[in-house]
Amino acid sequence: MHNMAIALQNRGYKVTGSDDAIYDPAKTNLDNAQVSTYIGWDADKINADIDYIILGMHARADNPELLKAQQLDLNIQSFPEFVAAECKDKKRVVVAGSHGKTTTTAMIMHVLSELNLDFDYLVGSSIEGFNLSVKLTDAPLVIIEGDEYLSSPLDLRSKFLWYQPHISIITGIAYDHINVFPTFESYLETFDKFIKSHADGGKYFWFKKDQYLDKMANANHTINQTYDTPEFISNRNGSKLYINETEHEVSVVGKHNLENLKAAELVCKELGITTNRFYEAASSFTGAGRRMEKIVDLPNQVVYRDFAHSPSKLKATTEAVKETYTGKLLAVFELHTFSSLTEDFLPLYKNAMDSADRAIVFYSEAIFTHRKMKVLTPEYVRKCFGEVEVINHPNELESIVNSAFNEKQNILLMSSGKFEGSSFSFD
Repeated sequence: MHNMAIALQNRGYKVTGSDDAIYDPAKTNLDNAQVSTYIGWDADKINADIDYIILGMHARADNPELLKAQQLDLNIQSFPEFVAAECKDKKRVVVAGSHGKTTTTAMIMHVLSELNLDFDYLVGSSIEGFNLSVKLTDAPLVIIEGDEYLSSPLDLRSKFLWYQPHISIITGIAYDHINVFPTFESYLETFDKFIKSHADGGKYFWFKKDQYLDKMANANHTINQTYDTPEFISNRNGSKLYINETEHEVSVVGKHNLENLKAAELVCKELGITTNRFYEAASSFTGAGRRMEKIVDLPNQVVYRDFAHSPSKLKATTEAVKETYTGKLLAVFELHTFSSLTEDFLPLYKNAMDSADRAIVFYSEAIFTHRKMKVLTPEYVRKCFGEVEVINHPNELESIVNSAFNEKQNILLMSSGKFEGSSFSFD
């Protein structure tokens, strides 16, 4: 939301924003962009002169400013609804799927930028070379990370149903967001709706080995094309891909990342970019912020951090690091998202971290109190995950991770949070 506010301020809108808390770097970024913000809710600030109320997903339906806006019959739009309206005359590319969305979107953005093409974008992370995660101008093309989460408290449709893509990718489907999709069938249904939501003549690319997408492709009439794992060899310096008997060198590693890169290649081909030009531009892509992000690179040791939080992401990321680098691997996962803290969802993590030499699941009991959820016992977590250690105290986690680093082990830190303020020494 704060990136959207800055993007609109840059475009000439007068933007104000409110929240119950605004943390850095968002606070500093907003101040530097001269976006007026305030903490708390003040209904008196909502008046008939406001053209748009852009409603974030985490606002409550009884928010006093929202209630005042409804009373005044103002134009209230969800974040994706506003983006869709701003992009209605653009060529729209949307990247969807349970995993790999941000990385794949970032790959396409990187290539287009390297080739000096004009485009707008919406992506869920910081990307090297881009000041914001949102750009809305008069560019004829927009690249959107298509999130299946809900649009707003007033609009319970998935965000990606707003965008009506001309071209899209679906990287794969693995159950997630149990808090808003109580059954796997309801989760599958929203992807089926996404396929049907394409613009006339729209086309989507989907991962060939996904059984759920295979069924949907056979049941829908939207134009579609599969992609598969490319032939490749990886080492600590990157990967070599073999496309149409031609070798291409890239910086990313891991089978899942290279599958994402193949999907990005096919989308860029639809945009008129040849295979050779694509891989020349893609060779310098190193990753999206906190997505397979290498934070230490020593001759005999690496440390990665990753946003991974769903079972499929944990498995793919852990396997990628283990397959690529020699030496022992310590993998640490923090239970932080609503789904990962939910007792009924946890069995889906079974064996997700088996490829690590040592696997740790970390969580603080305080997060369950904060979210008013049932506390998971260490015994139940071990039963669900398999061969893992369960740690509840940041100091204990710090000691284990720092010791592993000193012993020259490879380390993978996976969380959408911050390990409850744990301090790791990677010097």
